[in-house]
Amino acid sequence: MTATTGSSVPVALTIAGSDSGGGAGIQADLRTFAFHCVHGTSAITCVTAQNTLGVTRVDTLPPEAVIAQIEAVVADIGVQATKTGMLHNREIIAAVADRAEVLGLDNLVVDPVMVSRTGAQLIDNDAVMCLQSKLIPQAMLVTPNRYEAQILSGLPIHTLDDMRAAAQRIHKLGAQAVLVKGGGMPGSLRGVDIWFDGNRLETLTAAMVDTSNTHGTGCTLAAAIAANLALGKDLRSAVRLAKDYVSNALLYALSIGRGQGPVGHFFPLIRKNGDR
Repeated sequence: MTATTGSSVPVALTIAGSDSGGGAGIQADLRTFAFHCVHGTSAITCVTAQNTLGVTRVDTLPPEAVIAQIEAVVADIGVQATKTGMLHNREIIAAVADRAEVLGLDNLVVDPVMVSRTGAQLIDNDAVMCLQSKLIPQAMLVTPNRYEAQILSGLPIHTLDDMRAAAQRIHKLGAQAVLVKGGGMPGSLRGVDIWFDGNRLETLTAAMVDTSNTHGTGCTLAAAIAANLALGKDLRSAVRLAKDYVSNALLYALSIGRGQGPVGHFFPLIRKNGDR
């Protein structure tokens, strides 16, 4: 159950893949939770060999191993919010969806990691359909990027109106709210997000940050939303606070490796060290 334990510390759970380069996935989620003074717990779905240049190998855990991690955390510690990331295949998605329902995982933020920012599909069509029919209907919020929103909605997305139409179509899958992210949009639409909760259709903007080091922004945003929900914030406030956090983290993105570096999750420390 998600009932709170005797601990006075808010707890969040991330169900996602491991990024050996440390920029996204479980590593980014746990850093984000820690920044928000939320205790981070995790269920790892797959282990990737990757760095700033890309992914060279993915090893997927058995669904039973993923479920065992979730149940171990919930049974003893309890969680106030849950975030999902890369679930990788239909079997894991179905297993996670089943446990989310049985255990009553509240404040569920689904980052539907199925298409990269460049448009490359990461999971097969059976997994996509399972995500649509079993997990998204349980979500408090689903946070697709441009290409994921195209698949989930079945609509091409090139304009702001396209984003609005996609958000409304995705909402019909059953999530309480949808945040279509504009990070993959061209020109002035980059970084403009669309929020729809069945009543309010809203455009959310943030200051543009000129950096190529954006690895892990999607994971970080969803994790920050979950962290704020664990802290007791309402959903719209959690989204706005998370967007502000990501904007600051982008200002202090890390130029590491020979490719796309990650955002600076602990930007106050980076800023302080840079002042010395």
